[in-house]
Amino acid sequence: MPGPDAILVRYGELALKGGQRGHFERRLAENLRSALAAVPGARVERMRGRLLVRTEGRLEEALTAAARVFGVKSLSPVHRVAATEEAIRGLGSALVGEALARRHPGAGPVRFAVRANRSDRRFPMRSDELAARLGADALRDHPRLTVDLDDPELTLEVDVRDSGAYLFCERIPGPGGLPVGTLGRALCLLSGGIDSPVAAWMAMRRGLRTELVSFVSPPHTGAQTIAKVERLARVLAAWQPVTWLHLAPLTEVQEYLRREAPEPFHTLLDRRSMMRIATHLARRKKLRALVTGDNLGQVASQTLENMTVTDDASDLLVLRPLEALDKEEIIERARAIGTYEVSILPAPDCCTVWLPRSPVLHARRDEVEAVEAALPELADLEYRAVKRATREKITP
Repeated sequence: MPGPDAILVRYGELALKGGQRGHFERRLAENLRSALAAVPGARVERMRGRLLVRTEGRLEEALTAAARVFGVKSLSPVHRVAATEEAIRGLGSALVGEALARRHPGAGPVRFAVRANRSDRRFPMRSDELAARLGADALRDHPRLTVDLDDPELTLEVDVRDSGAYLFCERIPGPGGLPVGTLGRALCLLSGGIDSPVAAWMAMRRGLRTELVSFVSPPHTGAQTIAKVERLARVLAAWQPVTWLHLAPLTEVQEYLRREAPEPFHTLLDRRSMMRIATHLARRKKLRALVTGDNLGQVASQTLENMTVTDDASDLLVLRPLEALDKEEIIERARAIGTYEVSILPAPDCCTVWLPRSPVLHARRDEVEAVEAALPELADLEYRAVKRATREKITP
């Protein structure tokens, strides 16, 4: 039997968006086309409540690409036949046999169900009637099958539409979320650690087209640090249509703070400078929010008081997608999206170049502002960092 030649794409939250549903569907289709651009012949078609990807014989490549598009709830490789009872029943039992051999080898019983959906009301049979006939054919031809409608191990599904009938036995989970670009644009502060790449990924998953900014401090950080950040950016670039990486020099700011500011405040002042620089870069590109990998209580700069003081340095909305996760959950997500192996590579970042021996843990806004008021050159140095920042388009 020839293999499937198309992929049926389902989406979840998009169906809840009311009057905006069409906008979300169009953006999802655009993002799928972008992800599939490297798959020769692949094309995306909109259907009522679904999207269909024609694969032109490149099924595995198309599945891999489509499974990295946010907004996709699940995918199914499908066989398309004419929307007639004869054509559907002619394929149904053979498709079940192929799935049995591939996924359930052996001789034991396999719990089985049929699900039918009749979107084309011109089709003469009701959904339950079609499911019953397909089930009877499969039970006749494959004695190992036992009916279990509540907890099947193998399910034959058929979706009857005006363009034909689509049959399949597999649902592959997608990443879920919302299509990138439907809820605006943001700038994520990307370090070389484990947390911030996951935060960027989660921002993308909520529909934000996310640019990245990383701070470098040569000669205290070198080419190895930049190479690591670029590798992380390339991994993340596989999850959205277009990715930009900003690199902002922080050497002059950090060296000035080390000379002139009280040591316990060094890390916190670094963070506030990064937030101000990131805010300027974001406003240049009309980005509406900042994203960070902060996780409450994980390090000294991430106490409730210190994060509040850090946020005060920016007038943009600051999003922290990781606040509700523990470290093991973050590591698990980093492994799943492919950033963990890069994040653990040894390379210094500017956040760890100068760590105070006894950092302030519960800073007050007034005392931090008083410290910065005694640093008259700080604003000019931050502005120079903004002017010297570079921006590079990243490809996966």
